[in-house]
Amino acid sequence: MKKGINYWSFAEGTTASQAIDLAAAAGFSGLEFCLAEAGDVALDSSDAELARVRQRAADAGVELPSLASWLVWENNLVSDDAAVRGRAREIIRRQIDVAHALGAGTVLVVPGYVGVDFVSPSEVVAYDAAWDRALEAISELAIHAEQAEVRIGVENVWNKFLLSPLEMRAFVDSVGHPSVGVYFDIGNALLTGYPEQWIRILGERIVAVHVKDYRRSPGGFDSFVDLLAGDVDFPAVNRALLDTGYAGYVSAEMMPPYRFHTDQLIHNTSASMDRIFDWSTPTTHQEEQP
Repeated sequence: MKKGINYWSFAEGTTASQAIDLAAAAGFSGLEFCLAEAGDVALDSSDAELARVRQRAADAGVELPSLASWLVWENNLVSDDAAVRGRAREIIRRQIDVAHALGAGTVLVVPGYVGVDFVSPSEVVAYDAAWDRALEAISELAIHAEQAEVRIGVENVWNKFLLSPLEMRAFVDSVGHPSVGVYFDIGNALLTGYPEQWIRILGERIVAVHVKDYRRSPGGFDSFVDLLAGDVDFPAVNRALLDTGYAGYVSAEMMPPYRFHTDQLIHNTSASMDRIFDWSTPTTHQEEQP
């Protein structure tokens, strides 16, 4: 496994170059940028601009393994409004193209939502309609991803949809395309289940991993905390990743940034990840289960 960090972990206004330098200084091998409306990695970024970001990272010894985006929360892939669904597909297609330009092999995709509590205003979509629309959209986008040599990682998020590892597994298997897998978020899974169980059930379908920690009490969006400060059973999570042979990036997604000395969050996260994951341990290692 490799150690990465997501761009949202940095203070607002951090440039691509600043994020790259800080990630390198803190000991991260990879940095996951987030496609936005504006900025260094944006919908309208030119190939030349993206090439400069890619080269800047290479010069610093930092890989760009994946690309996320908040824009799909604002444009529901399974909306009742066909125009919104079309806009979401356009964004994901562009996300795939930008990932290819950056040399990133995976895009994080939110498969739409039935409902969401932290985006306002937001609609409520019938669950069965959401399934059918997501399946159709991801199946179509998989073709574009394959052509771009990029994988789609469907993330488990707080979208009131694909709520269990069995359902996520069934969804990905229903798509049935080698360019589509799961972008597994350890902290997100703790709200309704156990991340180590998700990992073992999803197995080789996992193409990328987000790590954050979460406290069940009081719960809610504000209960995401620093790594090792919450309720995630990280020894069990690490064993599950090792036992399933996962060898890709584990990227921290920390939020929100510290109010003061925001760079310290990046260093603290790196140190915590070094305690949680043994980066030198071969992924074929098997441990006896308790």
